[in-house]
Amino acid sequence: MSLHIIILAAGQGKRMHTSKPKVLHTLGGKSMLERVVDVASQLNADGIYVVYGHGGEQVRGALPFLPVQWVLQKEQLGTGHAVAQVLPLLPEEGQVLVLSADVPLIQAQTLKQLIALCHGENNLGILQAVFDNPFGLGRILHDEKGSICAIVEEKDANEQQRKIKEIYSGICCAKIPDLRRWLPKLRIDNAQGEHYLTEIIALAAMEGTPIASFNIVEPSEIFGVNDLLQLQEAERIWQHRFAVKLMLSGVRLADAARIDIRGELACGKDVFIDINAVFEGHVVIGDGCVIEPNCLLRNVTLGAFCVIHANSVLDGCEIGDKCHIGPFSRLRPGTTLADRCKIGNFVETKNASLGENSKASHLSYLGDTLIGKDVNIGAGTITCNYDGANKHQTTIEDGVFVGSDTQLIAPVTVGKNATIGAGSTIRKNVPAGELTIMEVKQKVINGWSRPKKN
Repeated sequence: MSLHIIILAAGQGKRMHTSKPKVLHTLGGKSMLERVVDVASQLNADGIYVVYGHGGEQVRGALPFLPVQWVLQKEQLGTGHAVAQVLPLLPEEGQVLVLSADVPLIQAQTLKQLIALCHGENNLGILQAVFDNPFGLGRILHDEKGSICAIVEEKDANEQQRKIKEIYSGICCAKIPDLRRWLPKLRIDNAQGEHYLTEIIALAAMEGTPIASFNIVEPSEIFGVNDLLQLQEAERIWQHRFAVKLMLSGVRLADAARIDIRGELACGKDVFIDINAVFEGHVVIGDGCVIEPNCLLRNVTLGAFCVIHANSVLDGCEIGDKCHIGPFSRLRPGTTLADRCKIGNFVETKNASLGENSKASHLSYLGDTLIGKDVNIGAGTITCNYDGANKHQTTIEDGVFVGSDTQLIAPVTVGKNATIGAGSTIRKNVPAGELTIMEVKQKVINGWSRPKKN
């Protein structure tokens, strides 16, 4: 039987109090809508449809790469009306799974179990849970035989119904022919004057259509986001879930509550991550690495047995084995380090490549720089790579020793095994194997007096 997934993403999200559409707010570095589409993509569906409305062009413009069909709901007339907009695109037979873009913590395995309920005799399956505090959620009603007969929304429930703790998650699975029959019958005589999708449960019960329910094991999966407080709560749930996976795979975390993964993070064996580390984009950490406190790694690949000392920022870098970086280092996009390199405190790199065993230990800027192996960059050295209009290359060959407080005016090449004396300003190519210094005669002004404040 074919499977078609409808993701409801048309809500305005007034309670967010932001100009950004609710479904574009991020969870773990990805928008909530992306998170739900990622899960839907694991279910081998024949089609995924996103119903959008409020801020629709903004949503589509931000996520043009999603593997979905976009369906516009011109007027937001309720969840039932939203699903009805997709019906003309569906085949005559098959299943429909309805998800919500503001319920981003749902997992594929849970949905697979719900879908399985709708094979065979059951025509309609709903995902439910039991909450001690079900405020704001639809309650599940049963008839005298104990069978599900309806769902009543919070705003429409009476005092007795509001005491019910069995709630509807907003996620259901139904047969396409049934939806074609039920959706035109939805009424708007409710508190919000909308076509509720939940009314199909009562319609199914009146017809005698079998209804099955699946009680979710982990209620956090159906946590809905309606405001920024709930978004933060969902973020913590998501981060804890990822932290647990890391620890169970052998990664040691100093504190599982103080790590933020805002993308994808893959770690080797015997990795230790200290507090307040943030990982963005795609990050790969090799075996035996140590990440000290307060580091940010964005789109970084680390080799094995590297140490990233505290308060360092790595962005768009490829790092070899046994490198030491920081503390207080900033490696910008285009930086590559071969094995056993050292980038020390207050060193910044950009489009810089360092060969094996090379080091810049203190207070340097290396931009548009190609550095060979076994090179020492002295403290205070900078490459002057920008002339106000264009960037220029500095090449430092193997075995070079650059003394402290040196300025390399690009384009310039320093030959193999050359030595540059401290305090030099290098404007011309430096010959290999030679000592190059900049001589400035030291001058003493006798009798000079330092100015004094009045």
